[in-house]
Amino acid sequence: MLAKILVVFVVVLTTMAYLTYFERKVLARMQSRLGPNRTGPYGLLQPLADGLKLLTKEPNLPASADKFVFFLAPVLVLVPALMVWAVIPFGPAFTAFGRQIALSITDINVGLLYVLAMSSLGVYGIVMAGWSSNNKYAALGGLRSSAQLISYEATLGISLVGALLMAGSLNLRDIVEAQQGTILGFIPKWFILPQILGFTLYLTSAIAETNRAPFDLPEAETELVAGFHTEYSGFQFAMFFLGEYINMLAVSAIASTVFLGGWLGPNIPFLPAAIEGPIWFAVKMAIFIFFYVWLRATLPRFKYDQLMRLCWKVMLPLALANILITAAIKLAF
Repeated sequence: MLAKILVVFVVVLTTMAYLTYFERKVLARMQSRLGPNRTGPYGLLQPLADGLKLLTKEPNLPASADKFVFFLAPVLVLVPALMVWAVIPFGPAFTAFGRQIALSITDINVGLLYVLAMSSLGVYGIVMAGWSSNNKYAALGGLRSSAQLISYEATLGISLVGALLMAGSLNLRDIVEAQQGTILGFIPKWFILPQILGFTLYLTSAIAETNRAPFDLPEAETELVAGFHTEYSGFQFAMFFLGEYINMLAVSAIASTVFLGGWLGPNIPFLPAAIEGPIWFAVKMAIFIFFYVWLRATLPRFKYDQLMRLCWKVMLPLALANILITAAIKLAF
C-alpha cells in the first residue's frame, strides 16, 4: 500500500509539473510563439526552475490576516486533490509473485461517490483563502468561487448518474468492466455513445469546477487582480497552483474511466495487460488535457451572470432530463 501511494504521488506530481510545460508549449504553438526553450534542452527543465523559484520566494503574510486560516487554506486545496487518486484504477488487476495486484491504491464500492466528496472539499480552502486574507479582491474572488463551484458541483454529479445507471455500480473498476466488448464487432461499448449528453455536461462542468478558461471567473485579473490568492506568494501560491492542475488531471481521469472505458482499448501486440491498460488510460487523459489547453487558447472569458445562467437554466435541466431518459430506457429494455 505504501509503495502504491509513493508511486502514484510521484507520478501525479511529475505529470502535473510537465503539464504546465505542455500547456505553455501548446499555447505558444497556437499563438505563433516559441514557448519555454531556454532552461535545458527544448526548455524541458523549465518546470524544475519554476518549482525552485516558488520554493525560494519570500512568503507574504498580510498584517491583518487570520494567520491560522491563511496557512490552512492552501492545504485544504491541495490535499483533497491528491486524495482523489486513491481510488482511480489505472489498469486491470494482474497476478504477480503468486498474488493478485490491483493497479489502484485501493478499491472501494463507492469510489465515484468518494471522488465527488473529495473534489467538493476544495471549495472550503478557496473560501478560507479569500476570507482570511482581509483583502476585498480576495474576498470577492472567494465568494465568486464558492458560488461557481457549488453550482457546477451539482451538474457535475448529476451528469454522471446516467452512466452509473448503465453500469449499476459506484465502483470505478466495475464501471470500466461494464464497458467491455464491442457493438457490431468494431464499435466500443463505451458509455460516451449512449451518454453523449451526460458526457458533454460533465466536460463543461469539469472545466468550470477547476476554474479553467473560459470559466476562470474567481481569478479574473481584469477586476479582481488574482482573486482568492491575491495575497499569497511563494510555496503557498504554488499549493493553489498544484491543486488546480492536479484537479485537471483528476477530472480527466474520471472522464476517461466513466465515459471512455478507462484502461480498455485495442490490443497492443507483445504487451501484457498490466502495461497496455495504463498506456491507453494515459492516452485518453492526454486527449482531455489537450482539449483543456485548446479551450484556453480559443474562447474568451464568460461574464459571471452568463456563467451562472448556463448552469442553472440550461445544464441542470438537461442533466435531469438525461437521468429520466436513461432510466426510462433502462426499465423498458
